[in-house]
Amino acid sequence: MNIAITCYPTYGGSGVVATELGKALAERGHKVHFVSYGIPMRLNHLKENIYYHEVEMSNYPLFEFPLYSLALASKMIEVCEYENIDLFHVHYAIPHSVSAYLAKQVLEKNNHRVKVITTLHGTDITLVGLEPSFLPLVKFSIEKSDGVTAVSKFLKEKTITNYQINKEIEVIPNFVDTEIYKPKEDCIFKSHFAPNGEKVLVHISNFRQVKRVPDVVKIFYLVRKKIPSKLILAGDGPERTECERLVRELNIKDDVYFLGKQEAVVDILNASDLFIMPSQSESFGLSALEAMACGVPTITTSIGGLPELVVHNETGFIAEIGDVERMSKYAIELLSNPNKYKKFSENARQRAVEFFNKNKIVEQYEEFYKRILNQ
Repeated sequence: MNIAITCYPTYGGSGVVATELGKALAERGHKVHFVSYGIPMRLNHLKENIYYHEVEMSNYPLFEFPLYSLALASKMIEVCEYENIDLFHVHYAIPHSVSAYLAKQVLEKNNHRVKVITTLHGTDITLVGLEPSFLPLVKFSIEKSDGVTAVSKFLKEKTITNYQINKEIEVIPNFVDTEIYKPKEDCIFKSHFAPNGEKVLVHISNFRQVKRVPDVVKIFYLVRKKIPSKLILAGDGPERTECERLVRELNIKDDVYFLGKQEAVVDILNASDLFIMPSQSESFGLSALEAMACGVPTITTSIGGLPELVVHNETGFIAEIGDVERMSKYAIELLSNPNKYKKFSENARQRAVEFFNKNKIVEQYEEFYKRILNQ
């Protein structure tokens, strides 16, 4: 198959999943063409069967704002005609699905048939798409896609409810490469973060408000009172300044590491004992899955797709949004009971391997592609 993938090339979960999917498909012999305004963050090595096409933006004095949606559609048309693309797989409804639909209409006028598959990741449906100005376009682009997938049952149901979608939506969850994301018994970084054998809590995100990163700091503050511990905060975004202020206010700055954006996620996770995700909106929770694959138990909130990923009292714990005290009690309970911790760690790894490993999920995408192409 010749597949064109469009995604946001940044640190967000949708871009990570789209890029890893493209790399896995290329390993299976498919030709994969990434079409975006920048090279996807995880596309950091030369790979056979992978090609990148940059969407070029033109600046005309007449246009006050860049016309990315139209530039993307034009590049899709160009790539499709020259590379004989079989299907567009776009990640995130706005604006990628709309651009793909427009490109498809132009291509069909030129007698070139191409299928469009849209994967919904979360905020394109639960946040951006619910803006009154975008809602009709999101609904239209989803219904006009030849195939639609969602990364969780929660997101599928939310899409159908919010947009009154009359379209079959396939649930294909996010995945992790369990051969890369796996436990390492002797992590050389552990002693750097915890030189005296302290327990290490970790949070990784884009520090947006919905991630509730200040709650992580508050949870750690309570845990630290009972158990010698350190906190790793990896990532960057608008809430980082508030977290730094809170750390200074609580007088715990010597025990908190702000690492910023990092690519060495596996090393960070293997230097950690517990992953904290207190989000108020999370359609799947990819970073929690990556932690589980590394044998790191997770404490999350009971929202979105997280209960489909984390099994309460088996692979981690689930609490209500904002319940900092309960989450801290769960953390203390786990970190102070070695036998229970070991069982949770093993369960987390086993669940990641059994249900969310790369090969299993990529095969589901391949089957879905074949079904759509044969319609």
